[in-house]
Amino acid sequence: MLYLYNTKAGTSQLSLDGDDHRYIFKVRRHKVDDTLYLRNLEDGLLHRYLITYIDKLTVMLELQASQALEVKAKKSLHIGWCIIDPKSIEKMIISLNEMGVDKITFIYCKRSQKSFKVDFKRLEKILLNSSQQSGRSEMMKLEMAEDLKSFLTQNPQSMMLNFSENRIGSENNIDTIVIGCEGGFHEDEVAQFAADKIIGLDTPLVLKSESAVCAVASKILL
Repeated sequence: MLYLYNTKAGTSQLSLDGDDHRYIFKVRRHKVDDTLYLRNLEDGLLHRYLITYIDKLTVMLELQASQALEVKAKKSLHIGWCIIDPKSIEKMIISLNEMGVDKITFIYCKRSQKSFKVDFKRLEKILLNSSQQSGRSEMMKLEMAEDLKSFLTQNPQSMMLNFSENRIGSENNIDTIVIGCEGGFHEDEVAQFAADKIIGLDTPLVLKSESAVCAVASKILL
């Protein structure tokens, strides 16, 4: 873990208890006079603290210094992801966060199962743990769109990942891309994109949605 998240990070003195105390004391086995790094994920600062006191319930910290340290991808990528099984989303969102995806908007596309519900609180907890491990200094943003039409109204510059001879690559200037669910896009959805807005991967294989979203993020961001 590269830093510990705490909403009060940046204050001159800070106490940790509960899960944070157990992690610092029992897992990492820190002791008095050790250094800890904390972020609040709001001010863009990395705060360095000194452990001044530890007992069975509490860890006391004293702020030593704060520095501006932005850790994020060189490019900004917004993914419109047609909703798939939430369990698959939870597995892949860690990798997408580590690669630096800026934002994901989940879309109820025509072939998305309406019974699938996105648990935003659970995803935010997963993203928080992932950010602490990877060092990411800003949380990935998560949103929901009722359908593809409403998403495109807000993001008219969007590209679509589909079967196309127009290949995706690191040289493409893509900041927003829509990726389908299992079964792909309905023809009515494809018709909402001009031909030059549809882009494909250089493979004859049919990818699952979660494989495609990971491939696209790595192509654009890494």
